[in-house]
Amino acid sequence: MKVAVLGGTGAFGSALARRLVDAGLDVTIGSRDPGRAAATAAEVGARGLVNADAVAGVDLVVLSVEAAAAPSTAAQLADAIGETPVLSVASELRFEQRSALPAGDPLSLAERTQQVLRGPVLAGLHSLAASTLAGGKAEGDALVCGDDETAKAAALELAATLVTGRALDAGSLASARALEGMTAVIVNLNRRYRGRAGLQIVGL
Repeated sequence: MKVAVLGGTGAFGSALARRLVDAGLDVTIGSRDPGRAAATAAEVGARGLVNADAVAGVDLVVLSVEAAAAPSTAAQLADAIGETPVLSVASELRFEQRSALPAGDPLSLAERTQQVLRGPVLAGLHSLAASTLAGGKAEGDALVCGDDETAKAAALELAATLVTGRALDAGSLASARALEGMTAVIVNLNRRYRGRAGLQIVGL
């Protein structure tokens, strides 16, 4: 599978790219800064290109830029991305009284990203942290949701390479509202217990 990781010079994007390269995927790191993309790519064994070039000819685009920039980045690259499926991994959070909370928008970040792209948008990997992936596979399961079954299968295949457990289909793209909100729960758990919480689904 050929994958472009946009925002691949950030903590999560670079850790994700490293794990995907280790799993044998063909990875291109995208960035607004081609120099930073090339430097990070050299560290993880991938290619590094400016965003618009990174998405050319890939099977799946992972949108791992900061949450606030995700919809605008997708809109700017809509023509370059075309019909290629996009996996949205960011969560928009707000902080009140030292607690992480989901953002107030009724639509998930992934749903808003879908509004500006022609191809299918998936959402997933919200229970995985950069610090965990930097050290290897994350313990537990990974959840992915989306409306296009073929695109979701590709995203699940990618997700399976990142965890010790399973990659599980969490339903339609509307479920991204719950998955993104779960990030706030995990952040709060990690802060309170000083850990690296993951997610494991039992009973399936």
